[in-house]
Amino acid sequence: MPIEINERTVVGVLFIIGMLMFWLGSVLLPHKVGPYFVKSDFAAVRESFRPWIWIYRLFLFGHLLLVMAVISFAVHLLDSVGRSLICPGAFVACTGLLVSALAEAFYYHYGAWGAQETADYSDVQLEDYLRSLEKLTGYITCWTRFGRVFFGLGAVVLGLGLIAGGGLGLWLSASLALLGLAPMVLTMAFPDNLEYYRPVFHLQSFWFLAAGVVLLLGHS
Repeated sequence: MPIEINERTVVGVLFIIGMLMFWLGSVLLPHKVGPYFVKSDFAAVRESFRPWIWIYRLFLFGHLLLVMAVISFAVHLLDSVGRSLICPGAFVACTGLLVSALAEAFYYHYGAWGAQETADYSDVQLEDYLRSLEKLTGYITCWTRFGRVFFGLGAVVLGLGLIAGGGLGLWLSASLALLGLAPMVLTMAFPDNLEYYRPVFHLQSFWFLAAGVVLLLGHS
């Protein structure tokens, strides 16, 4: 006999759990690597190696839970009059989250591997190692930018679809569109200042939480 599933509850729980993993994984990380590795990064990772890799994993899997939440939400709204915007918006937003996760996986891998590999390196060897990563890291920063812009574009379209078709209420729908516009503007206006995105990251995270709570409470 099939089990009845409350779709709003499933989507709400996915949003909340995904947000907590995504946000806490970033906030609690013992050492945050910048766009390019520097000498002090590997020593800092070694100092709290186990917590660092496990919290980073939490952060990475938070991206995937949020992808599941957005897909589940779009499926929940397939009968909405805004579905022609909701579905493509959700697809592009999820693409952005996945691209961002792949970019973060690079820093996770080379942060953990480099911390162990360079433990006995001299300053000269460490400088050579850092130089060997520069070109690849430059490529990965493009992934970071694309991830943010893709998610932003998807969020704008998804937000407009929600405004047209309902599902979350006007204030949450409009705020999603604005929070999608912000990373696109910041990333394209200041491509070399990736840290400007940080406040937007926190606001986007708490949007996920608010959406999950609204869905669980059954209000829109």
